[in-house]
Amino acid sequence: MLTRDATQTAALSLAPARTENLLGRPVAPMSLAPTAFAQALQDAQNPGAGTNAPVTSSPSPKIITIENGDTLIGVVRDQAEARGLKLTGSQEMRLARQVAEANRISNPDRIFIGQKIDLSALERDLSGGADGLAPIMGAALRPSPALQTHAAKPLPQSVVRISSAHPVLEKTLDRAVAKGFIPPAEKTAVFDKIVQMGSNHKFSPDDFARMTLMESDGMNPRASNQRCHGIIQFCDGPSRGAASAGYGANPKAILDLSVHKQLSLVDKYFDDVGLKNQGPAGLEDLYLSVLNPASRQERVADTPLNIGGSQARALHVGSDTSAPITRQSIRQGLLQNAAQRLGQMLPASMRLQAQKAQQYAENNNP
Repeated sequence: MLTRDATQTAALSLAPARTENLLGRPVAPMSLAPTAFAQALQDAQNPGAGTNAPVTSSPSPKIITIENGDTLIGVVRDQAEARGLKLTGSQEMRLARQVAEANRISNPDRIFIGQKIDLSALERDLSGGADGLAPIMGAALRPSPALQTHAAKPLPQSVVRISSAHPVLEKTLDRAVAKGFIPPAEKTAVFDKIVQMGSNHKFSPDDFARMTLMESDGMNPRASNQRCHGIIQFCDGPSRGAASAGYGANPKAILDLSVHKQLSLVDKYFDDVGLKNQGPAGLEDLYLSVLNPASRQERVADTPLNIGGSQARALHVGSDTSAPITRQSIRQGLLQNAAQRLGQMLPASMRLQAQKAQQYAENNNP
């Protein structure tokens, strides 16, 4: 069990993301025509067409119009997926910035409804143009198995994504770089490592970011309360976090490791507490895996959890340290804390939860 420092601050609000954030918000996919490879495959599967068959083509549009919720990174992702290509997070970001540069967009984090975006450069990259894929994406960009037997299918125009890939993680990493927690050159490696861990241990990378915003002010590798240390607060003592990470004899040595190196310790710790064995882990299960793994067995949202020691006010029902900690109050506290640190506002659904939590606290603490 990892205990926490009572001086951790509670958060106030969480706001819906802005539609103009290109590299971290949802996107409306564009319709795409089959690639040359897919067309050749289709011809091979229909030999009766012959050389006398009429040749038709409907090239995908090179210019799109930005709609509400669109982002550059989402455009890149959907264009790639329509071709059966899988990009890493860093590749998506690199190509999104490339599209911004080609369109003379000085700030790639701002986009406007109705803005015209030319995708010619992106089309060349994803279709294996003059420069080819390898110099830009490297070996990590590869066709999905489905592309080997089926032509790429256009995405329906009516589909609109309601969330980007990992906007909270992206904002948290930007903040960590600005605060000096992560060197700018290491940001992409940290992003990719967290996404890989999320896939392995079945948690949301955004939830991991929210957890670190509570535990270490958003991935401060030198965060410590003299008993717990690092980005998820590995604590001293036998069979606790630091010991699980291999630093039981000298827990404070964790503070000398970079964020990227500490993530390897987090990966090992999650293996030790069996996070992936819990099935897809929600925000509460992820946080309880750090705070008190045994409490994951309690599934009722408003049942008090057996968690001792001093904890942050935001984790308690109604942000009252005399009130219990529940799954619901953990979720509420982590979302509010992340909102405050990232400068967001609380959405309507969370405001209602906050009101209910406050009412609970008042009814049980007259």
